Amino acid sequence: MNMIEKILAKASGHTHVEPGDIVVANVDRMVLHDLSSNLVAKVFEQEMGGGKVFDPSRIVFVFDHTFSPPSQRDAEVLTEARRFAAKYGIRVFDSGSGSLHHVIIENRLWAPGQIIIGCDSHTTIYGALGVFSTGVGNNSMAALGFAHGKCWFRVPETFQIRLHGDLAAGVTPRDVAQFLEGFLGEDAAVYQAIEYGGPFIEGLSMEDRLLFPLMSIDLGAKAGYINPDEKTLEFARQYADPRGFEMVANDPDVKYFKVVDIGISMLEPQVACPPTIGNVKPIGEVTGIDIQLAEIGGSTGGRLCDIRAAAARLRGKHVHPGVRLQIVPATRGIYLAALREGLIDSLIESGAIIFPPSAGSNQAVNMGAMSEDEAMISNQARNFPGRNGHPKARVYLASADTVAASALAGKIADPRELD
Repeated sequence: MNMIEKILAKASGHTHVEPGDIVVANVDRMVLHDLSSNLVAKVFEQEMGGGKVFDPSRIVFVFDHTFSPPSQRDAEVLTEARRFAAKYGIRVFDSGSGSLHHVIIENRLWAPGQIIIGCDSHTTIYGALGVFSTGVGNNSMAALGFAHGKCWFRVPETFQIRLHGDLAAGVTPRDVAQFLEGFLGEDAAVYQAIEYGGPFIEGLSMEDRLLFPLMSIDLGAKAGYINPDEKTLEFARQYADPRGFEMVANDPDVKYFKVVDIGISMLEPQVACPPTIGNVKPIGEVTGIDIQLAEIGGSTGGRLCDIRAAAARLRGKHVHPGVRLQIVPATRGIYLAALREGLIDSLIESGAIIFPPSAGSNQAVNMGAMSEDEAMISNQARNFPGRNGHPKARVYLASADTVAASALAGKIADPRELD
């Protein structure tokens, strides 16, 4: 069995499972942001009639979308979520704590061998940490998760992507992860588990490994993961739940539904263009497109390495007068580290706007919506029409370095040409 099959087998009381089996498994952690926590609370109380939450200690709310409510209605969403959490004894990381999954990781609310579910599609991120994690619907979260501490799954087939080669100058792991979305296609792995492997993945830092399972959802996958190794173990020893954990790895003779081998040495910086994350093009095909906003932040952005990349690119320079550059640290810990390194000073001096730790402009809840004629380049996770304001506003997705280079140029720019 592979890592995911082993975790599902143990959590459901089986010694062996295989693709296609239906299991009901115990869940270790349920993670919800402010929007989903409010919806699940309504299902639990209004549709199910309330009752007892099976184990409140397994549930965590993180308010990362509406960190500063722009309307009475948005404020009431947070008020209701706080009321529900207080009533049932659920832990809340309130507004300004950071982006949901990064907050969970930073606060040691995970451990290898666990099952983590959330109503946010990017819950697949924990697959980089030796965890089986996936997104579920509001009703499943309320009826099985909240009420019983369980969830049902169909054991997925596993699709392995093996990556090899060295990155060319100016190309980043984000470019590779984004390239895969366009190269494989947005329906390449529907309800499958994607295992990311090969020498390239093995050589990445844990911070960069997170990008790949996180973005697996946009290939249609049920889950993404990286087979645990010594790096996983060392990271877990430093940052996992200190009460202990179990490393679960693939058997040596594991079999895959499909294997794809991809070389990345010739890759250029990549840009996902409207209207979807799968519309990916090499940087040379989109340079020169005017932008009005640039952003470092969101589910796939706002990491310390992203803020460092932006600060290095902008140090001693100034953002183009026609561009608003938004910097959104993914967590309070990252914000504090960036302050201590002097990165925030440098970015502010370059003309950037610093926002509280959060999910960034994702869904345009309170960072300012885009108008019809505006374009943004960001290293956030999604670019669907209407996600950041007007349905005709355009959002391009790229690495932090490409975003910073574009903020300087006032248009989408190739970071290799500005070095």
